[in-house]
Amino acid sequence: MSKTQSQRLAYGEELVALGAENKDVVVLEADLGKSTMSCLFQQEYPERYFEMGIAEQNMLSTAAGLAAAGKIPFCSTFAVFASGRAYDQIRQTISIGKLNVKICGSSSGLSDFGDGSTHQAVEDIAIMSAIPNMTVLTPCDATETRQAVRAAAAIEGPVYIRVVRNDLPDYIAETDSFEVSKLRVLKEGRDVAILAHGSMVETSMKAAELLEAQGISAKVVNAATMKPFDYQGAAEIAKTVRAVVTAEDHNYIGGLASAAALALRKSPLPMDYVAIEDQFGQSAHSAAELMKHYGLTAQNIAEKAKKLL
Repeated sequence: MSKTQSQRLAYGEELVALGAENKDVVVLEADLGKSTMSCLFQQEYPERYFEMGIAEQNMLSTAAGLAAAGKIPFCSTFAVFASGRAYDQIRQTISIGKLNVKICGSSSGLSDFGDGSTHQAVEDIAIMSAIPNMTVLTPCDATETRQAVRAAAAIEGPVYIRVVRNDLPDYIAETDSFEVSKLRVLKEGRDVAILAHGSMVETSMKAAELLEAQGISAKVVNAATMKPFDYQGAAEIAKTVRAVVTAEDHNYIGGLASAAALALRKSPLPMDYVAIEDQFGQSAHSAAELMKHYGLTAQNIAEKAKKLL
């Protein structure tokens, strides 16, 4: 297996690199800089770093003002607070106004295992994707996180980037290009396509290994852009296999399962999903323990693929 790296560290380091290239890049934080790793930007550019305290609504409103003044603000906090507590400011001011604000939802999904349901964002993609004018990026490893930060900075308008707390294996090469709204095939296969994003890409690659051992060829597809989703690309991929399974660390409602179902609405291809079944998370001793409890495992993906075939 390739080495594992932190998406959070990659996010912080890429902010520093952007800050060196563009003096208009500014960073806002809601009292979680050492967790989101935006503190790295604070160390290098303290005059462009704004610690807003536990006041996410104020942070996003301030970011809107900075964007209106020509700055490129990156706002960081846990995903559950970014998508929930500051929803009104994101919708009413930033998205309606098409302001150039970037939001990083850190410790997303079940990755914040110790803090329980109040800190685990299992519906953030659905919330942010439903907001017009918003771009939603869900990178699968550290390298793709860096690429997503770069892509967000280049987009004129609001962007949401979703990262997890735990380290993830490398799947994306530094030389690979990142195209917003394009699915990326990580492994070719002819029998079943497994569409995944974020931390579930690793799980899907493991599922593909399990299936290969049983003579089933699995294609693994990384959906790093949840909005605008590559509906046409998903439909084309479906033509190359006999079944599709989606996998995500998120509620199946409003996530990848919903997007893939819409993409395949005119296809007779059988489809199933592995996702959180419309419920909240809970505290545990590890993220792996939670993933097993909610069925977000390679074994479950493989079993659903076999049933479809």
